[in-house]
Amino acid sequence: MEGLLVNSPLRDAMARANMTSSKLARVCGVDPKTVDRWLANPLREPHARHRAAASRALGEEETVLWPSVHQLVKSGPDRELVQMYPYRSAAPAALWRQLIKGATRELTFAGYTNYFLWLEHANFGSLLRQKAADGVRIRFILGEPGHPVTRQRELEEDVPLSLSTRIEVTLSELSKLRDTLIEARYETAHVSLSVFRFDNDMIVTPLLPGRIGHDAPMMHFRRAQDDGVFDRFAGHVEDLWAKGHDVWTISEAEVASAQA
Repeated sequence: MEGLLVNSPLRDAMARANMTSSKLARVCGVDPKTVDRWLANPLREPHARHRAAASRALGEEETVLWPSVHQLVKSGPDRELVQMYPYRSAAPAALWRQLIKGATRELTFAGYTNYFLWLEHANFGSLLRQKAADGVRIRFILGEPGHPVTRQRELEEDVPLSLSTRIEVTLSELSKLRDTLIEARYETAHVSLSVFRFDNDMIVTPLLPGRIGHDAPMMHFRRAQDDGVFDRFAGHVEDLWAKGHDVWTISEAEVASAQA
């Protein structure tokens, strides 16, 4: 693997995952020599199903593992689109945590329930507490339990664990963080479109009728221009925040305590 033509991101991801060419080949359903060719040539793009399998196995996005190829094909307005997934559950498990941990200015969770964050990420509350202590602004925009919009969506989903119940779980977890400066508001206009912002990265999941969150298509954007797709969704989030009403009011004493 000596020389200039080496896929360093793929090589490094394999090293972090303790994944040899043979192991990755088995996961992807290819010959080990094929993986060696991926490593030897950063411009060699595997088939879509093989890229997806490698991405899941290594816990990295495809655009991280094969950046040169994607840089070549993304030169227009769509360059803000980092990756698209047919389902939220198809994204690498490490992606969300990497984005959350990497944020230094802003974390905004505009999912209707945000329930999955507590379910899928161990010690999520502790991570939020640390980010808040580091000065990151953290906001949650939640649907309102019992609201007519919420009840209508519950009828469409028709699942045992209702939207209202999932929202209440998030509220319960957030109540444990009342001593921080984490903010939370109710709004219902995002019942079919969830937006999560991590500084200049963003995840957007448009919910399909009758489906629940993990079945939603998922798009990962990274800001690259003014008034691009990222800014349009960011504006949507700010509109939600402006129209929402506080889940609770943080008193001056609580602010002073959190800042101490």
